[in-house]
Amino acid sequence: MSEEQAKTLQGLTTEARNPESTEMDSLSALEIVHLMNSQDAEITKAVAKVASPIAESIEVIAHRIENGGRLIYMGAGTSGRLGVLDASECPPTFSTPQEMVIGLIAGGYGALTRSIEGAEDHPEFGQRDLEQIAFSDSDVVVGIATSGRTPYVIGGLRYARQIGGFTIGLSCNENSEIQSYSQIMISPVVGPEVISGSTRMKAGTATKMVLNMLSTGAMVRLGKTYGNLMVDLKATNQKLTDRSARIVSEITGLDEAASRSLLSHCDNEVKTAIVSHLLAIDPQAARKRLTQANGHLRAALEAVLG
Repeated sequence: MSEEQAKTLQGLTTEARNPESTEMDSLSALEIVHLMNSQDAEITKAVAKVASPIAESIEVIAHRIENGGRLIYMGAGTSGRLGVLDASECPPTFSTPQEMVIGLIAGGYGALTRSIEGAEDHPEFGQRDLEQIAFSDSDVVVGIATSGRTPYVIGGLRYARQIGGFTIGLSCNENSEIQSYSQIMISPVVGPEVISGSTRMKAGTATKMVLNMLSTGAMVRLGKTYGNLMVDLKATNQKLTDRSARIVSEITGLDEAASRSLLSHCDNEVKTAIVSHLLAIDPQAARKRLTQANGHLRAALEAVLG
């Protein structure tokens, strides 16, 4: 790290020393817990302050996906891991294709479990990773950088803008460098960490909260839920198979055994099963009605049930 980079890093809120934890090494275990909990209580307030850009981002993401685009997260270290985590949870939760939401991390997937030294310091690596997934002007990229200055993320955002993609920045510092490359900037400022500079803590939690909102909000707007029920889930294990049956029972009024039988008849597609039963039509007709309603279960049912 150059002397100039070190000075820039020292000026960041996330690198500042927290006055509440300067004697942390002398505290008991219980006192440490209370200290961390009191600090974490401030995170939701910081996220609430950036509700508007988060909501704006949700609309952009939903619109892009609805029109054939993809959501791409990219970051380094903890930021990259959180992006990959959020992306990996979309297929089982919302039955999205694997390629619809993608997480990129500096250093590749090997960086998920170990530090890849220097990978984040090359802006050209960010561009390269986007090129390798054929990033296009239909896509939206969320550049995640707690510091707001990660070269890997900056390189990705710069390239994305150059080719017409939509860019969203996520940082826990105000007026960060990535703001210059972002069409929407989300900056939940959580203040100095309990352990100075350890941004896997408050900043990491804030980042996870924002990513939850972005993906979940977009999926709700795309009709992936019915009320608060995940009607587009993919039953890839026993827990999700049981949840599918409970959801069908909740909406149709059928008992569990009947719901499981209905799901089996409908290739375990929750929305197809619900439409088929409530509208008394076969699975093929139910799928057609859902397609006409752009996948929105409520719209498919209201057209007939009112």
